[in-house]
Amino acid sequence: MNWITKKLSYLSEKIKTVIKKRPTKEEIENSDWSSCCKGPILKKELEQNLWVCPSCNKHHRIGCRQRFDIIFGKNNYEILKTPIPKDDPLQWKDSKSYKDRLKDARKKTGMDCGIMVVTGRINNISITACASDFAFIGGSVGAAEGEALITGIQHAIDNKHPFINFTSGGGMRMFESLIALSQMTRTTLAINELKKKNLPYLVCLTDPTAGGITASFAMLGDIHFSEPGAIVAFSGARVIQATVKEELPEDFQKSEYVQKTGFIDLIVQRKDLKEKIGIILSILLKKNFDINSLTDESSEDNKTLTKAAS
Repeated sequence: MNWITKKLSYLSEKIKTVIKKRPTKEEIENSDWSSCCKGPILKKELEQNLWVCPSCNKHHRIGCRQRFDIIFGKNNYEILKTPIPKDDPLQWKDSKSYKDRLKDARKKTGMDCGIMVVTGRINNISITACASDFAFIGGSVGAAEGEALITGIQHAIDNKHPFINFTSGGGMRMFESLIALSQMTRTTLAINELKKKNLPYLVCLTDPTAGGITASFAMLGDIHFSEPGAIVAFSGARVIQATVKEELPEDFQKSEYVQKTGFIDLIVQRKDLKEKIGIILSILLKKNFDINSLTDESSEDNKTLTKAAS
């Protein structure tokens, strides 16, 4: 048996040298490559195409700075400072401490919390906007994110700006329990104050928008639009399927399906977001903007825009 064991050990070492070790998640993230429908694709190529796959049109998830670079122009916006409440108020204990999770998320994203608030201009219209970063603990909302959103809304009210919210995340952050759940009420009340001032509130649903985010500020917009293929849901598809005991459609909870149910007004390609936002705000704010001057004046999107904003 000894010679068999030695032979197997020898073969095992040979196999290890032939088969390369599978790269870790961190190694993949730090490499020059990403993956999509046809396998590896250079991140530089994706970036040049606004992080949209040129082959299958998949809209890859992007960070807040990448989002605002697309909407306002590279570094052509001002990041607003938002309050950061005390970390880990409940002293949450898990396989990994909440404080360590926050530390890792801040290091990974370069953000203090999962929502960034900025002010910029589109079509000479001053705008206050916020965006969520899914890389920050799954885009979940805690006290800091609630404060960021409310600060952004208050800035919009004080400066008479329309407010745009680019949502992404799985819901309220479980590490903060009721403190996180209370942000649903707090942000809803803040949005009501924005609407009392007759200031437009636009929501762009990005992949994924789910849970308490969908159940609160993500569904209170004057107009809702989404990127193609974005998951927009409350609970998971498997939970729903297990409950109703029925087979769900293949595109269930994708933005294209959700639009058919009336949840979403428009599905907009990432490259067209800036233009469409400019059109919507020009209509809502009754600016001197001729929608018929567009090259695709008869498109269904422009008809929908005019109808939704009227």
